[in-house]
Amino acid sequence: MILDLTTIKQMVNISFYNVQTPPTKDEVFKRVTDLLGMPGLCGIPDDLTSEAKTDVLETVAKEYMAKSGITMEIASVLETPYTPWLPNKRADIDPFYWKRYEEFLIKDFNNDVMSKFDQVTDKITGYLQDPDDQGEWERRGMVVGFVQSGKTSNYTGVINKAADAGYKLIVIVAGIPNNLRNQTQKRIDEGFIGIDTGKKYSLGAGDNKIGVGLINPDRTPGHFTTSVKDFTKQGADTAGIPLQNMKEPVILTVKKNSSILKNLVEWLKAYNANIGTKTIAEPMLLIDDEADNASINTKFGQNEISRINGQIRELLQLFDRRCYVGYTATPFANIFIDPNSDKEGFGYDLFPEHFIVSLEPPSNYVGPGKLFGGDLSDSVKAVDDNEDHIPLKHKKDLPVLGIPESLRHAIRHFVLSRAVRILRGDYSAHSSMLVNVSVYNAVQDQIRDVVHRELRNIRDSIQVNGSLAVDEGLKDTQINLLYETWLEEFSDSDYTWYDIYPLLNQAVSPISVVKINSTSTDSLNYDDHKENGLHVIAVGGYSLSRGLTLEGLTVSYFLRRSLMSDTLMQMGRWFGYRDGYDDLIRVWMPQESIDWYEHITESISELRYEFKQMEAAGAIPRDFGLRVRSHPDQLMITSRNKMGSAQQVTVAVGLSKRFIETHIVKRDMKSIELNRLAARRLVESIEQSGGPISQKDYQGKGYLRKQVDVSLIKDFLRGYQNHSASMITETGPVLKYIEDREKTELSKWDVLFVSLQHPNQGYVDTETLGIKINCPLRTEATSVNNRLLDLKLSNKQRVSDRGIESVGLTDRQISACEAEYEQLKSDRIGIDYLYRINRERPLLVVHLLNVVSPGPKESVKASVPETPVISWGISFPGTGLEEKVTQYYVNHTWLQEQYGDDLDEEEGPDDNS
Repeated sequence: MILDLTTIKQMVNISFYNVQTPPTKDEVFKRVTDLLGMPGLCGIPDDLTSEAKTDVLETVAKEYMAKSGITMEIASVLETPYTPWLPNKRADIDPFYWKRYEEFLIKDFNNDVMSKFDQVTDKITGYLQDPDDQGEWERRGMVVGFVQSGKTSNYTGVINKAADAGYKLIVIVAGIPNNLRNQTQKRIDEGFIGIDTGKKYSLGAGDNKIGVGLINPDRTPGHFTTSVKDFTKQGADTAGIPLQNMKEPVILTVKKNSSILKNLVEWLKAYNANIGTKTIAEPMLLIDDEADNASINTKFGQNEISRINGQIRELLQLFDRRCYVGYTATPFANIFIDPNSDKEGFGYDLFPEHFIVSLEPPSNYVGPGKLFGGDLSDSVKAVDDNEDHIPLKHKKDLPVLGIPESLRHAIRHFVLSRAVRILRGDYSAHSSMLVNVSVYNAVQDQIRDVVHRELRNIRDSIQVNGSLAVDEGLKDTQINLLYETWLEEFSDSDYTWYDIYPLLNQAVSPISVVKINSTSTDSLNYDDHKENGLHVIAVGGYSLSRGLTLEGLTVSYFLRRSLMSDTLMQMGRWFGYRDGYDDLIRVWMPQESIDWYEHITESISELRYEFKQMEAAGAIPRDFGLRVRSHPDQLMITSRNKMGSAQQVTVAVGLSKRFIETHIVKRDMKSIELNRLAARRLVESIEQSGGPISQKDYQGKGYLRKQVDVSLIKDFLRGYQNHSASMITETGPVLKYIEDREKTELSKWDVLFVSLQHPNQGYVDTETLGIKINCPLRTEATSVNNRLLDLKLSNKQRVSDRGIESVGLTDRQISACEAEYEQLKSDRIGIDYLYRINRERPLLVVHLLNVVSPGPKESVKASVPETPVISWGISFPGTGLEEKVTQYYVNHTWLQEQYGDDLDEEEGPDDNS
């Protein structure tokens, strides 16, 4: 028997599982040595030197020690009051399915993570209804995780425990693409069914036990779907599994496709007719994977229901006893659902009425917080050379004649990362590179071909000249480029070019380029490459943006433009677990996308923080639903399909605990001068009521005046010419919010006129406001639709420097916020958010900005203003009164102007109407 290194690592993990005292490095090293010395076992290739073999042993021991230190927090929960049933019933439950799944997981989990995983899945299972309860009942909930953080493992755990408790029919509604449904089915085969359901369709398949079936095959759930075949009426009839009086549970993994769901509903109705009932008595659990995708009712007309949403609800109504649990990493759309929506024949909409569970990932999860502004932010690289080859905005007939140098650099990095992983002993581990640059299949086809040619050129050079001496090999152009990439990307590596050079051929040879989209025959069948690993560069669009897991993803090249929070987060296939190679991962994307990921990461972190605060206060899902539905970011995640056929949608936004800013202004001089005049009048009004603003008012970040009357703030906002693209600062709604509270919480304000301590590039303004302002410098952002009319000050809707909202707080308040920030830093909570929720008065921030051009004058279509530009921001404190919202109006014209081609969908994805 020959073991690969991955198996050896798993054996080490299993051997120390449930050991009370964590082993030392020497004990782990001895255990690895003992395993490798067992007769007939060999985990290291014979052609490695003894020094390299020692490095491999060190790697295994080091990775185990790192894994043993991984921790995980328990999930947070909002629940509608409910009487627990699982603790009292546990003594009567035979945990057959759970115990074998637990044993299946321990090869990858340490004691702490496994314990927390057990607790979390217990908690979620407990929020389901007791399957033995009689009569008609329904439970609806949602589990919120992170992208690529292990949601499938979580709901597989819940499925196993639900089956043990007595749930008889389990339906998983998986993603829209076929390859995602198939991938989910394979995970269920391994973690619940215990057999390879696809093998029965192959001649000579032999023993098809896998995963939990290899641990204990005594019992096997029934299944109406396989890893190669979705649900069909004929297949269900052929299976002949009775739904009543089932000895073992039955599971279906179906694609989120209207035709498939229609067949399933019709088959169940026919089944009921045959047995003389309208509904099925057996308890049913429906898991809605990627619940924010296609499951939401996008019809806003009276009594209208979109097709898939209606079919899921109709499916639930066919059972007397039913539970619905939606799993998602981007819950915004689900929480926007009207919890009171009901329609005869369909039941209530899919709002998580009874519970919302917010999962916490293990500490080794590489998520948004680590990549965008965190420990691994250096791994994210800005792309600025794509427009000549692959413009962000392009049509389906774009000819692709070449690729940007940054993409060539990324391909070389992937080849080199393979060589490093070989040195570390991960020679048989899967490795992947993602290229997601277009929504159009025809463009993806061309990209695949060009990337293939680039990879072939690298491979050909290495095969011809890679065996030469190092100095001679460097004379080859491609090898020299690899060397330059090595110097740029791997300068901190423990290895040298002399270590890497002999392994280049082994690294590059197995890499292939595949296309993953709705028209492709290529696949990512990792199971067929367990012995040597699958090594691919995957080019695609829709399938690579939603749900599909790329094993061993190391390099990502991403040019898709989107400002919609849910869409952008789901595209982040590079999030996940990168144990043993997190230093090798790289993500290339435009600077605008980097800025937006940082913004969204903080926004989601704030919502999670508020979720925990609401949990402590005993809030219920409806309370959190109101908070999310009033979040300002809903203006940015309102997508075309969520507007339905409406020409205009009213959006209610709450400004409590929010910071809003003008990030884009009108370029014409008349508007610029009117805004300068509004700011000057504000200064004059403040001085009339409180004396001249002087150096004694300077507070480190600018001139601060406290206790300013709200009437002066309102006058300033009325005089300011807001740009329609800066919707959150639209004058009418902001004034309405202020006026609702101007006699109470918003009667007195702090006002800050920003001025740097030292002049930036020597730019000092003494005329505009009548006080000396050292103007902050801002470079005009280029991502606007009409640069002749628009002057965009920031790609991420933030103009102010970090920490600006501390102005006006006491030293004690600031110290307390900074201490809490250090505790929450890993959660990516912004320091300004903590300052904001501790404010007693709102803060108006007025900027006088020196805006400079993004490039040489001859390369830009419009010149920047020669005089400083006014923008403003408001930090609204929390409220002790009833939460009030203000009304904004979103229309198709604004949506198209803001997002443009972001609203396009890839050609030919499966029906998701």
